[in-house]
Amino acid sequence: GLFVDDDQTVVIADCWNHRIIQWKKDDTTNGQVVAGGNGQGNGLNQFYCPADVLIDKETDSFIICDWGNQRVVRWSRRSGTTQGEILLDNIV
Repeated sequence: GLFVDDDQTVVIADCWNHRIIQWKKDDTTNGQVVAGGNGQGNGLNQFYCPADVLIDKETDSFIICDWGNQRVVRWSRRSGTTQGEILLDNIV
């Protein structure tokens, strides 16, 4: 999944690396891991093949479809955030 916000920030759900990566408009060579990246798993700091992502501007968060864990996770965009919050679980 891929999302581009109003200021041209590109966010990608990197399924097989179990993370969310962000590129700022003026820095197209250095993507930054902004959520996950702690290996495959079901911990609050992990994903199992995230399939889609969007940005919720009201809460300044990523909303992530964590396909392998059958859940939807909210992850704050504030720096220093180390884990997400489950919004929906056991989606079949």
